[in-house]
Amino acid sequence: MGQSLAEILDDAAGGRFPPADGGTTVLAQSGSRDAGVIAFTAHAVIFADVDPEWVHTTLATAGCDPLAAAMNPRFLTALLNHTGRVMDTIDLLTVAAALPGPPPVELREITSADHPRVRRARLHRDEVRVWTTTGGGVLILGRGVAGRWETAIEVEPEHQQRGLGRRLAVAARHLVPHGSWIWSQQAAGNARSVRAFQAAGYRPVGAEALMVPAAHSIIDG
Repeated sequence: MGQSLAEILDDAAGGRFPPADGGTTVLAQSGSRDAGVIAFTAHAVIFADVDPEWVHTTLATAGCDPLAAAMNPRFLTALLNHTGRVMDTIDLLTVAAALPGPPPVELREITSADHPRVRRARLHRDEVRVWTTTGGGVLILGRGVAGRWETAIEVEPEHQQRGLGRRLAVAARHLVPHGSWIWSQQAAGNARSVRAFQAAGYRPVGAEALMVPAAHSIIDG
């Protein structure tokens, strides 16, 4: 394909996907922190410092549907063992365009670098900013995989099912520069989060298995 991961992601955000040819693209990591697998329709992109020949051989011997082999547990386990990394879950990868104007909820930024949510988010993202809002909500924004803008939200259990998650997801779209894309990952089983982000205009583009150094905590805000 001859593209960087950032270019592939930018194209996918705009609706231009890798060819649905059953192929696998292997890219070197853009930094020491982020590695993983992104599965688009009938095409996988693996970004890890591994030999492409090892990837293709391991996929061919995984004994599973070749169109889904890169997300098969057998291959993911082999890749984790080969790289010495860990992962949490396979996430739904979603994206939305930036929106103009102020966010639709009042946000109060946490400025202390020692705040636990800020410290935790910095394990996985650069340029991290964290806000809270009335009603038990938290919004996290930062630069993640390939420098993309990423957001995550938290809503306290007693304040869920009132639309706050959707409003926070919309708010994140107002916090990134004009013309940017903003990405978010949701665990496939977290139907409430999936609904909130899709109601906020985030479109699913694929699945992602993010692998981090073993020394990093997986749990993020």
